[in-house]
Amino acid sequence: MAVDLRLRILDADAAGTELERGALQLGDELRDLEVDDVRPLDDGAAPDGTRGGTAAALGALLVSLNPTAGVLSAVVGTVRAWLKRPGAARSVHIEVGGDVLELTGTTSEVQERLVEEWIRAHAHAEAGGAG
Repeated sequence: MAVDLRLRILDADAAGTELERGALQLGDELRDLEVDDVRPLDDGAAPDGTRGGTAAALGALLVSLNPTAGVLSAVVGTVRAWLKRPGAARSVHIEVGGDVLELTGTTSEVQERLVEEWIRAHAHAEAGGAG
């Protein structure tokens, strides 16, 4: 059963174009994983006078995937590697079913435990059962 993860890049110092460029970069890397789809996250109706029916949220992605522990770990690992690259101090919120995991470029024992608990809570069993 596929689920949708919402990823949002947070960087108070970044302009909209920088957030969008970051989302495109991260999206390209996530497409290399065993995910079903990666696309810009819609942010509701587009402003009047624009051609699109919906507006993309700046720096936000919707990732559809089969939430096994392996796939969730790969997504989190890719996001963490992306966050460690040189650039502004930023973070990424990953949300599934209202449960948010916030990742930063730094790691700590507390963040490691939170990541493991979040993956365990949202991973379906590898054999296809509910988890």
